[in-house]
Amino acid sequence: MRAEAVEEEFAESAERRLEKGIIEKGAGAGSGGGDGIGRDDRAHVTDIFSAAETLESLKSRRVLFIAGLDETLKDFGAEKDFHFNTASVGSYKDSFEMLITDILGYQRQGYRITMLTPSRTRASRLAENLREYQIRAYCPDEGTKESLKPGETEVVCGNLRQGFIYPGIKYVLITESDMFGKAVTRRKKKKKYDGQKLISLAELKNGDYVVHESHGIGVYRGLKHIVRDGGGKDYIQIEYADGGNLYLPATKLDLIQKYADSDSVKPKLNKLNGTEWQKTRTRVNKAVNDIAKELITLYASRLNAPGYRYSPDTVWQREFEELFPYEETEDQLSAIEAVKSDMESGKIMDRLICGDVGYGKTEIALRAAFKAVQDSKQVAFLVPTTILAQQHYNTFIERLGKFPVKVAMMSRFRSPEQNRKTAAAIKSGSVDIVIGTHRLLSKDVEFKNPGLLIIDEEQRFGVAHKEKIKQMKNNLDVLTLTATPIPRTLHMSLSGIRDLSVLEEPPFDRVPIQTYVMEYNDEFAREAISRELSRNGQVFYVYNRVKEIADKAEHLRSLLPDARIEYAHGQMNERELEDIMMEFINGEIDVLVSTTIVETGLDIPNANTLIVDGAERMGLSQLYQLRGRVGRSNKTAYAFLMYRKNKVLSEEAEKRLKAIREFTEFGAGIKIAMRDLEIRGAGNVLGAEQHGQMEAVGYDLYCKLLSKAVRLLQGEIEEKPEFETSVECDIDAFIPPEYIPDEYQKLDIYKRIAEVSSDSEYSDMQDELTDHYGDIPKEVQALLDIVRLKYRAHEAYITDLVIRSGDGMMTLQMFPRAEINVDAIPKLIEQERGKLKLLRGQNPRFIWQDKQAGYRGPEYLMKKADEIIGALKKTD
Repeated sequence: MRAEAVEEEFAESAERRLEKGIIEKGAGAGSGGGDGIGRDDRAHVTDIFSAAETLESLKSRRVLFIAGLDETLKDFGAEKDFHFNTASVGSYKDSFEMLITDILGYQRQGYRITMLTPSRTRASRLAENLREYQIRAYCPDEGTKESLKPGETEVVCGNLRQGFIYPGIKYVLITESDMFGKAVTRRKKKKKYDGQKLISLAELKNGDYVVHESHGIGVYRGLKHIVRDGGGKDYIQIEYADGGNLYLPATKLDLIQKYADSDSVKPKLNKLNGTEWQKTRTRVNKAVNDIAKELITLYASRLNAPGYRYSPDTVWQREFEELFPYEETEDQLSAIEAVKSDMESGKIMDRLICGDVGYGKTEIALRAAFKAVQDSKQVAFLVPTTILAQQHYNTFIERLGKFPVKVAMMSRFRSPEQNRKTAAAIKSGSVDIVIGTHRLLSKDVEFKNPGLLIIDEEQRFGVAHKEKIKQMKNNLDVLTLTATPIPRTLHMSLSGIRDLSVLEEPPFDRVPIQTYVMEYNDEFAREAISRELSRNGQVFYVYNRVKEIADKAEHLRSLLPDARIEYAHGQMNERELEDIMMEFINGEIDVLVSTTIVETGLDIPNANTLIVDGAERMGLSQLYQLRGRVGRSNKTAYAFLMYRKNKVLSEEAEKRLKAIREFTEFGAGIKIAMRDLEIRGAGNVLGAEQHGQMEAVGYDLYCKLLSKAVRLLQGEIEEKPEFETSVECDIDAFIPPEYIPDEYQKLDIYKRIAEVSSDSEYSDMQDELTDHYGDIPKEVQALLDIVRLKYRAHEAYITDLVIRSGDGMMTLQMFPRAEINVDAIPKLIEQERGKLKLLRGQNPRFIWQDKQAGYRGPEYLMKKADEIIGALKKTD
């Protein structure tokens, strides 16, 4: 019986692990050690059920077994047997003639036939092709039939691994894999909100430095729940110089930005209500306006230059996209839509796609490339390493195999003669897409009809190469892919100079990488490798010293004599390097000792342990990219970042290692880039003089001010008077801890609610809260309604709206230069029959009071306030 074999296999495995000291004996599930980790970091053995016990447990329940052979169930003693006469469908392996012959045979015998394809477009086309062979076929999407009759064939969109024949009812089902030899499966999208969007960029912890747009730099002291004037609300406490404290309502979280972590260099704190911050803001605003003008001039030629206007999606484009074997994430779909919109707009595209390794950036590039080829344009895909070029080439060949698209590659892995032939084919136009390293930047590479340039990890190219890339960019659509953008690139995108799409939603079933930072230890390295090999996995061992790498590999062989260990580095012979890499990809090498050449590109789901020897010498983004080599399957992956023994780490190295350890959650790439900014500064955008301005107000606020200045100059928004709107209401308006227990998620939701600025965003937020957390409690609904009142009041130039339900009273303080519907005021006052008064003067305000209304509660008064605001608002 198979269960007994599994039990025996487990017992033998446990014995081997006991002998090696990987696990310790006698710690069962009930012994207090069943959590899997011991004091000496060795796993404990937990109790398991034997095969006999499992069988007895199954016999005590009502169980349904499905088996292909009666012999399989002999140990169970089934009460009733039901036999179905079924058969598998034979594989046609692209033989369309054989498929037609069989379908005609089924048709003559009166079978009902269902054919499954993963694409609706493909289904319709296949039905049309079958009809040409006198097969009675239809596609339900065409709306031609309601039910399937004997002798008819339906072609529908769907996925099954393998088809079957059911003679008893004369029914046959044929799948895509039966027809073409490869199953195409679409994974279900697993919607899960991570609580972390681009607007927050980093989690806020007690003690971190924040900057308030009106009060300056202070220290975040946590979320406080305060009950006053009959209503409970959550407030953000910010501590300023001289002990001043600001309690900021959660509805005003859009006014604060993170400045730096608590362990960063302490900035100069502002005094609450002091004048120094206003002077700083004035100075920075002037500098921001100056740089905005320079940036607009710099990019004007590109933005205004006429680009190629691509055609709308073709039938082939839709079919190609529907053949993608996974379910796209919402972020992916948004990025794809943005890229297509850019390409069809007639302007030259310059978009940055920022997303973690394995988050689907390549698929976005594939769809953009395919769209370009549909209009007979050539595509150049520039990558930093030969290994990455090979991997992308393989992916493109696999995805485009069924379409007439010519894909070529140029890299060190190709001979000089092969590269020369490819260059000639590019010049003649016979190559549609070429993937390559900096070899693509050579003088002999000329495109006949270039349309799209895709750059993967631009920061990995040298200065000279970047200059050539810049020349190529002048009149081409550009798509840049990155996991951790360099500060300058990120700055350009966040400032609104380049378009930015962020992929934050993790792929299906991805498990976070367990990251450990420690001093190097031979025994620990041996243990980590042994554990990975014991589960039939593979290991990346990164050692970035070419001269010593052979000795390091030999040292590891002495520690692990049974392991297959090889080394690789960029100075090796091209063919030798390619052979070693292919052996590792094919599982013929257990441990690959390499330099950082594996930083990008390698996609090996079976490699789930990474050891970085000398991590203190590497940059934060580099460590993050290296860690992305593991954890590309549903197995738990481990990253051990080891620094040299007895090495005194520099302050920057310590911060980098601490940051990489902290950012283990999904979508952390952009956070890593932001932390890099904190550690080593934003660098120059147009000149070093701007760094001081960023430092004065914090990077987030600087970007926000610069983005606004750029949009004003571009005419995207109008210059309006600056004022804040505050809404106070004596009603419970907060997120209860039982609704969102996690404080980080709660803070993020508070900030996102505070940034709601339209009725559509209000509805979207309601839908999202319901989807992710369940029915909205009345306190949260009140919070949403207050925010809705806030943005509507702001549109009506109201600076303060105060509602006191106990007195049945509300006050609407107006901005002195308010642009409101003046003609509506007399009618409004008359309509309210003495309840509404207008107090004129330097600070005009409306007062509405009805003591009887107080009995109806604050909800009634909020609704009444909304009616008055609607009447006052000036219509365009």
